[in-house]
Amino acid sequence: MVVSETDSPDGAGHRARLRERLFEGGPDALLDHELVEYLLALALPRRDTKKLAKKLIDDFGGIGGLLSADARTIQRLSGLSDGAVAALKIAQASALRLLKSEVAQRPVLGSWQALLDYLRADMAHLAVERVRVLFLNGRNMLIRDEAMWEGSVDESAVHVREIMRRALDCQATALIIVHNHPSGDPSPSAQDIRLTKELIEAGKHMRIDVHDHIIVGAKGHSSLRALGLI
Repeated sequence: MVVSETDSPDGAGHRARLRERLFEGGPDALLDHELVEYLLALALPRRDTKKLAKKLIDDFGGIGGLLSADARTIQRLSGLSDGAVAALKIAQASALRLLKSEVAQRPVLGSWQALLDYLRADMAHLAVERVRVLFLNGRNMLIRDEAMWEGSVDESAVHVREIMRRALDCQATALIIVHNHPSGDPSPSAQDIRLTKELIEAGKHMRIDVHDHIIVGAKGHSSLRALGLI
């Protein structure tokens, strides 16, 4: 359904007030829909974007779901222009770049909350299951952060070979595997547990430690290590 956008007689004044609140109070001074409203206003300067922002957040289940959605999906469901969709995707890319920089600059195990913040922002609201692996060196610094595949983890033997081959290519000494549950529930499945155990066993022979398997979803995250499954 295409959302209509109507001219706003006091658009400039309203946006000036939003800008002032943002400058004075920082990010928390604006509500989610106001952040999206202002973003869209940069691409649609002559349009009233308040109702549009509220509808988009409602349609995508929150600001996280909206910013994480595929660009073409946003465009198809909303009828927004390329420039308006790009404004949303730039906001997402900037946020992820900032969060990832916090992880990349310090040993991963010593910046665990920063890692979780980055992973949840990147993967929690995805509509498809995606598996990524963080490859670490001997000081537990991030070497590579790679999305390995999309879809189920059922073919565990195939995935173990793929992950370990890539770890050797990167000269990694440890890794953390991460994937999302599109259902929102981050509880590990039997397949998740089996893949983790097979990775640990393969890693022993190659002197590659598996620090954790993290599952993220809209409702939170799970750590198989914290759950006593590693």
